[in-house]
Amino acid sequence: MIVLGSDKAGTELKNHLIDFLKENNYEYSDCGEEADYPDIAERVCAKITAGEAERGVLICGTGIGISMAANKIKGIRAALCSDYFSAKYTRLHNDSNVICFGGRVMGQGLAKELLNVFLTTEFEGGRHALRVDKMMKLEEK
Repeated sequence: MIVLGSDKAGTELKNHLIDFLKENNYEYSDCGEEADYPDIAERVCAKITAGEAERGVLICGTGIGISMAANKIKGIRAALCSDYFSAKYTRLHNDSNVICFGGRVMGQGLAKELLNVFLTTEFEGGRHALRVDKMMKLEEK
């Protein structure tokens, strides 16, 4: 299950990504949009931390604010991505569970490509699992 949400600046891009998910037979849930990106980040991330969704997509104007808000939530590893390499390696090495985009700064084609690599790349584990564990322990400080 993929869960999505956006603020008003990200709604158009979110709707295009929903079309992509439909075309590729992904199960998804649209949490809608909020005027304030921290509220939608909280709603989307709650579904992930509750085990109702495996991964999430968050979109605001630049992707910066919504990624910062998501990363405040325990158990979330959100990555703002704007290139293929980052979208791939945030899954491969960081086991990210949320990808963030900027609706005002990213085209639809690139966003679909980055979402595809994010959804199809599995976590490599191994030495990277140790680093992810260390990163998650930072939440306890």
